[in-house]
Amino acid sequence: GALVAGLLIVWELAYLAVGDVALRSPWQTIAFTATLVRTDMFWEHLSNTLRAFGIALVIAVLAGLAIGFALGLKRLAADVMEPMLVALYSVPKVTFYPILLLAFGIGMSAKLAFGAVHGVIPVALFTLSAVRGIKPILLKTGRVLKLEPVAMVRTILFPAAVPEIFTGLRVGFSLTLIGTVLGEMFAAQHGLGYLLMNAIGLYNIDMIMSVTFLLVVFAAGVNGILLAVDRRLHFRA
Repeated sequence: GALVAGLLIVWELAYLAVGDVALRSPWQTIAFTATLVRTDMFWEHLSNTLRAFGIALVIAVLAGLAIGFALGLKRLAADVMEPMLVALYSVPKVTFYPILLLAFGIGMSAKLAFGAVHGVIPVALFTLSAVRGIKPILLKTGRVLKLEPVAMVRTILFPAAVPEIFTGLRVGFSLTLIGTVLGEMFAAQHGLGYLLMNAIGLYNIDMIMSVTFLLVVFAAGVNGILLAVDRRLHFRA
């Protein structure tokens, strides 16, 4: 509550300093947002964004888990690939946009690619770290029981690594959302990102502030829930 109040105060002070040229006050933005969410146009763009984000997140999570567990089970492969993943993670993803646009074109597939590319690496890195941190006795037990790789992951590795993996999922959630919205801004004609880019082109400050406000509220709200679950999982662990 105090954090929200502080942010609103800072926002209001920034508005008083800049004026209507580049900002709207919190109250103006909330009022415009209340009007915006009653339009069919908004819900059409929102549903498009949520659908693309949901699919991209599933792709990022499944691919990240597969990569993390595959490398975690092979120490040599992990030692070789982890620095490469870290280096790739540090590269601004905007550099991949021309390649992805050529590969997927403009539309839903491009948005999915943009979103998944942002989210897959943190999920993979956290999963790899979680598998590496598992007690060796658990791995030896699995080998003694002659478990197949899939059974090893399902019965031993995944339950033991859940807290750390969930942290990766939380980070992947935020980055996938960013990637999806960016994909809509540069490679789509539907979605909140497209709506935001169109508003920037028309210098529609009310729309820019409103869409940004909605994205921030959504991301902060879901991330707060995920953070609470994350802390509980680590506490139990």
